[in-house]
Amino acid sequence: MQLYPAIDIRNGRCVRLLQGRRDDETVYGASPEEIALKWKEQGATYLHVVDLDGAFTGAAGNRSSVVSMLEQVDIPIQLGGGIRTTDSVETWLALGVRRVILGTAAVENPELVRLAVDRWGPERIVVGIDARAGRVAVNGWTSGASCSSLELANAMQEAGVCRIIYTEIDRDGTLNGLDTGATARLARESGMRVIASGGVASLDDLERASRYVADGLEGVVLGKSLYEGRIDLSEAVTKYQPA
Repeated sequence: MQLYPAIDIRNGRCVRLLQGRRDDETVYGASPEEIALKWKEQGATYLHVVDLDGAFTGAAGNRSSVVSMLEQVDIPIQLGGGIRTTDSVETWLALGVRRVILGTAAVENPELVRLAVDRWGPERIVVGIDARAGRVAVNGWTSGASCSSLELANAMQEAGVCRIIYTEIDRDGTLNGLDTGATARLARESGMRVIASGGVASLDDLERASRYVADGLEGVVLGKSLYEGRIDLSEAVTKYQPA
């Protein structure tokens, strides 16, 4: 099971938002690059990076921070936040991002997803499905879409996508525990590989998630639980991530 330490960047700083609310921000460091190096030293083999300014505005707001991470940290990065055109997909992949995450674009412009998968392949394009009560949210979680998580997952599978990141918005940043049941059910019903995100609080969440690997739950994003010291990354990697 792949573990993904999360680095959310806003105004050049490493932050966490509670349930995606811009007015409920905790700053964990002025240098996202230093945080990335810290997680690598503790055993991270992949990073989950979100440009929050991009997610809210639709335009890259923290390019210099991401580029600096790519230059300083030699482990793969998957990046999301405001990537809504083929030009931006191409730019980030050319700069060295391993996977690009399409969220709002997957709902508002599914043809973009199809074109991106056709051009760069399903291993380079990931779709982020962020939901409240099973309904998809877009534009930095500020507005709702008309489809359910499963409907979007099925549509993305038809577009050639093989992997999604599923986030329970109401759990994100709360440390209330990962909803492994809903995530595994989405994986089974859609036939997609799913990375779980939102609410991870302890190693118990990773233990429960590990039981659903056969269902398609292939990874977990770790955010506030790392920054608040609830999970030791080195221990988590040793227990739950294959060498």
